[in-house]
Amino acid sequence: MRPFGPIVYRLGHKLFKLGSRVRLPVGSQMKILAIETSCDETAVALLEITGLRESPNVKILGNSLFSQSHLHEQYGGVYPDLAKREHQKNLPILLEKTLKDSSTNNLQETINNIGYIAVTQGPGLEPALWTGITFAENLGKKWQKPVIPIDHMEGHIYSVLYQDKFSISNSQFSKLEMPALALLVSGGHTELVLVKNFGVYEILGKTRDDAVGEAFDKVARMLGLSYPGGPKVSKLAEKGRTLNTDSQGPTLVFPRPMINSNDFDFSYSGLKTAVLYWLQKHPIKTEEDKENVACAFEDAAVDVLVEKTRKALNQYSEVKTLILGGGVAANTFLKKRLADMLQEFPSVTLHTPQSELSTDNAIMIGLAAYIRIESGTTQENQEIRARGNLALGV
Repeated sequence: MRPFGPIVYRLGHKLFKLGSRVRLPVGSQMKILAIETSCDETAVALLEITGLRESPNVKILGNSLFSQSHLHEQYGGVYPDLAKREHQKNLPILLEKTLKDSSTNNLQETINNIGYIAVTQGPGLEPALWTGITFAENLGKKWQKPVIPIDHMEGHIYSVLYQDKFSISNSQFSKLEMPALALLVSGGHTELVLVKNFGVYEILGKTRDDAVGEAFDKVARMLGLSYPGGPKVSKLAEKGRTLNTDSQGPTLVFPRPMINSNDFDFSYSGLKTAVLYWLQKHPIKTEEDKENVACAFEDAAVDVLVEKTRKALNQYSEVKTLILGGGVAANTFLKKRLADMLQEFPSVTLHTPQSELSTDNAIMIGLAAYIRIESGTTQENQEIRARGNLALGV
């Protein structure tokens, strides 16, 4: 018999009131069960965290993740109703696995020692978000645990606090100094965020249309690559870049939309369209053609990200840390370009997540919950609801 009992799913717009909570003393040990269902990854993790928020000690007691990408491949993107059904099916399974992995002897004792349940409330696909919220609410009621709603993008910011592999071991991290500038890049978001302090954010700029990760996936489809295509485009681009290095340089150059605009906003729709129009006039004939297109596209996309980040660092000279987060944070070319750019800012340290934490996961949600608790930014009697367009700082 499962110690946590049956889970009843209710996907209506029900609101759950949190009871009052007392903030733990700074540096106290806490165990957080984290749940992430914002898109097509179902993830559950149990973390034990101690230490100061600037450099916590994190022990991953259990971590389970199911990726649905192979199921959505036929649609060329995430199909919301399918994502919701898969979350409903997999959450109880992943919870049971996570609890068993984290229990040495007594499973009920493991549950009793959990201090908080953290769940993504947005941004993301609302049908998918509601599955995680409802699941967390039911667990909170049954176990009598407070449930903390977490901003998914906040999770990407604090994903850099964990750098070890997914082994069950303690890990001490380099200090995360504030204020920080966060470049958040994924399939749904491209944002520059000023992190004034832990839990205090100001969005400096964001995409006006397509996110950079979305543009990568759309160009991948143009090149005949399967979903998710972003990493495949990057691999082709790397090969194309090697070819160009051995010659006189790239012969194909795409536009860099908004690179010189007087703000920190982005736009990737025009770049994507430029690639489409070029391919219509120059059909792909060889693998080298495909590599050249991928290289030219990635060069243009990354140039804009780097230049906007440089501009923000120049304007906000008090920034001590540059954080790169989101699925596109795994792009090695982008990381190299940012590291090279930071030679102009010797007082700024670059923090990037390990590759497993660049994509959606529950570990980063637990880390964000820890920051909220330690910073005292959790709210009493807060309603939890799915917020597909949730924005940092709002």
